[in-house]
Amino acid sequence: MERLCLDKTASEAVDDYLEYRRIVGEDDGGRLFSPEQYEDYKRTVLPRRLQNRLYVSFGVSGGIDCKLIGPETPCFCTHRFKQHQTDFDVVPLERPILLPCRVPRCQCSAYQYIHRNGSQPVRCRCKHFPHDHSETTEHLCRKCTSCSGFLSPYTCGCGVPSSAHKTLVETRAEREARGRPIGRDVPYAAMGGLTGFSSLADGYLRLDESGAGASFPSEPLCQKGRVYQAHVFEKAYGTAPAAPTGDTTGTSVTRALPDHRTREEEDMAYFEKRYQERIKAEKMATKQKAIWSKGSHSSKSFIRPSTKPTSSQ
Repeated sequence: MERLCLDKTASEAVDDYLEYRRIVGEDDGGRLFSPEQYEDYKRTVLPRRLQNRLYVSFGVSGGIDCKLIGPETPCFCTHRFKQHQTDFDVVPLERPILLPCRVPRCQCSAYQYIHRNGSQPVRCRCKHFPHDHSETTEHLCRKCTSCSGFLSPYTCGCGVPSSAHKTLVETRAEREARGRPIGRDVPYAAMGGLTGFSSLADGYLRLDESGAGASFPSEPLCQKGRVYQAHVFEKAYGTAPAAPTGDTTGTSVTRALPDHRTREEEDMAYFEKRYQERIKAEKMATKQKAIWSKGSHSSKSFIRPSTKPTSSQ
């Protein structure tokens, strides 16, 4: 294995290139700007980008943001978000705001996120992947004729089917009106809905509806349509919301633990008990065998007196 060593000048050049790529994105068409073009680009584009930034999220209307879109987040058309149009001289007045793909010969007219199961996108009910469907609005399948459009039976981690989720493109004012974080002003291209490190996690893992990264759900989310039941670990660490008057469910950690015991845990406890019993029996058998061997050895060591007659002189 070869070890690559860079001096200070080379390291600074790498950092400058990464900064350039984050700011310019795909706007240079694959050919680097000259220093003069780069400075002119920043003077022209950055003020407009900061003023007209569009926040892109994926979720259910009235619910949490299940996915916040970033530069590398893939679209239904398999191209990245940064390969779509994300900068506008003037924000369109029509809703929804469409972000078409800029890759040549791609027919994607609007960015659309699709749930992913691990590293792979979810399949349609016709068993085919999104890239097997047309990137046009109808999303018809190219491999079968029975599919009337991409529709996945997948259920999101928030508990809502994938078909109920929508990709939302909104302005700063619209996002603030929904109570979502807007983060700091950054000059980078195609930031979408990323506002911090917590934005990289899925909505149900962030456990809050704002995306700001709170430790536990906010009060409106907890009381939205159901009575909040604290998790056993929330009770153990004293971070659970107070239970309503008359509600005695889950008030004791020691009582809640057996309620969360699964069938697998019960089976493991049974086999562990049997294992310990076998180990104990083997130890007793070994001990008894050692005692028997010691007694047998003692009896064999007794020597009878000799009866051989002595010779007469």
